[in-house]
Amino acid sequence: MSVVIGIAGGSGSGKTTVQRRIFERFGPGRIARLDHDAYYRDLAHLPLDERARFNFDHPDALETPLLVGHLDELLAGRAVEKPTYDFTTHRRRAETERVEPRPVIMVEGILILAEPALRQRMDIKLYVDAPDDVRLIRRIERDLHERGRSLEAVLEQYRRTVRPMHLEFVEPSKRYADVIIPRGGHNEVAIAMVLARVESLLAADARAPLHG
Repeated sequence: MSVVIGIAGGSGSGKTTVQRRIFERFGPGRIARLDHDAYYRDLAHLPLDERARFNFDHPDALETPLLVGHLDELLAGRAVEKPTYDFTTHRRRAETERVEPRPVIMVEGILILAEPALRQRMDIKLYVDAPDDVRLIRRIERDLHERGRSLEAVLEQYRRTVRPMHLEFVEPSKRYADVIIPRGGHNEVAIAMVLARVESLLAADARAPLHG
């Protein structure tokens, strides 16, 4: 049985840094990753200007049932074809990414702890926390350099949907976390505790008797 780690937190909070620390400890060969962002709904049916105004920060923007199904498949020992998403056109690409079952499954996204079906499948629920100004700066840098957006577009989206949805859905989901990690991946004590817990769960699973 795999250990499922949920990594949540606001946009730009440092989730990627926490993931990197887990990858460094256990190695990519032992970890499967399901990022909630890959499961955004395809907006090909909308004109491009309407896609740009879409509320991507509401839970309904994501096809969470498909993610839940893929997680169940991995837990059953079967590989899945994870969608890939084009954030410049707001469409799903034709190609998919094959994800093989691994001893550790990381599920990452700003809204994963707001989804009961995902929470109940997680062995460890993490919420990565950071001040609002730090998160906004990181989001601006990412969207400018990685997604080809203008500063005006990033700030308009932040005011219109990102901040309101964070306050309505993301921040309240913090109460479901087993561990809240301030300062993201730079919190050495919290990271050490999480890594130790994952190791103990893996060790316990290895010692479990086989049935059949």
